[in-house]
Order: sequence, then C-alpha cells, then structure tokens
Amino acid sequence: MSKHVFSLMVLTMALSVACARAQVTTGEPAPEFTLTDTKGTAHNLSDFRGKYVVLEWVNHGCPFVVKFYKPGEMQKLQAEMTGQDVVWLSICSSAKGKQGHMSNDDWNAKIEETGTAATAVLIDEDGTVGKLYGARTTPHMYVIDPAGNLIYQGAIDSIRSTNSDDIADAENYIRSAVAQHMAGEQVVVAETQAYGCGVKY
Repeated sequence: MSKHVFSLMVLTMALSVACARAQVTTGEPAPEFTLTDTKGTAHNLSDFRGKYVVLEWVNHGCPFVVKFYKPGEMQKLQAEMTGQDVVWLSICSSAKGKQGHMSNDDWNAKIEETGTAATAVLIDEDGTVGKLYGARTTPHMYVIDPAGNLIYQGAIDSIRSTNSDDIADAENYIRSAVAQHMAGEQVVVAETQAYGCGVKY
C-alpha cells in the first residue's frame, strides 16, 4: 500500500469519527431525538418544548460521576432544577458489554439506590444520540431553553477533579446558565470543555 493511499485512508477515518461525533452549536436549535427510558416509555425532545431541558450523560462506573452522585450533589441539583419545572434527562450511551451499560431492571435498581431525581433516565446503547450531540465524557452537560435552542454545553462545574470536596468551591455551570437565562440575562459561560470519563460507545 502506498503512503498516499494510506494517508487518504487515515484522513477518511478521522473525518468519519469527526462527523460521527459532530459538536452541536451553542445558540442554535438542539437536535431532535427520541429515546426510551428505563421503564419502557419513549421520550421525544420536542415533547418538552416550552420548558428548559438539561441533558446529562451518565455512567455510574465513572469516578467523575461518582464524585457527584455519592454525596448526593447530582440528585440535589436534579431536584432543584425539576422543582423549577426544568426537565432533566440523564442519558446513558454505554454500549452493550461496556462500562456503565445496564439492563433496565438494573438501571431501575440503581435509580432507587441513588435517589436519582431526574425526570427520566434514557438508554442510548447504540450511541446515536450521544454522537449526534458530540457527548464525549461522563458527565457531559447540555442546557436547552424553552424555544429549543442550546444555551450551554460542556462541563458540569469549574473544578476538574474526582474529589467531591471540590464541589462546594466550584461554579456549577448548569445552575448558572438556567438562572441567568430565566432572569432574561445573557448566559455568561455558554460553553466549556467537558471533563470526565470517555463515553463508552
């Protein structure tokens, strides 16, 4: 195989991966999707038009996710948001056989065990929605406004660590984005680099 042909193959593969995990654009309409939750109910993003929607990519085998769930901080934030009529959708894009993938029964047991306060936990085991949104880590967070536009994407907070003690000192970008937009203000930090474990596609 010539170097030229090999280079073309590598470039094609790179472009395919880039397209498969294309980043959505902040300020533009969030891509529509339909996923089924752990109880067998299908949810369309468009069903929630008129409300704020938070998307959280989740994998309970990831220490960055454990950082927020073990002390109950993620559940607290979920309850705070849903208490303001925000829809919170946790999405698992772990493929079969990969870390974080669970059966619906195991997922429902985990939801009860952790006291998850999300509106629903959605299963995306073929990774279609994760790749559509360019979700790269767990957690990877997105906030959608009532008009259906993406107003925030990236990290959950400002301190990149697995240490739960850091949460209190960090700015929570989800809380800030929702509060600022609800107040009619510009979202000051609308995009950050997500941190965490790689999504297990």
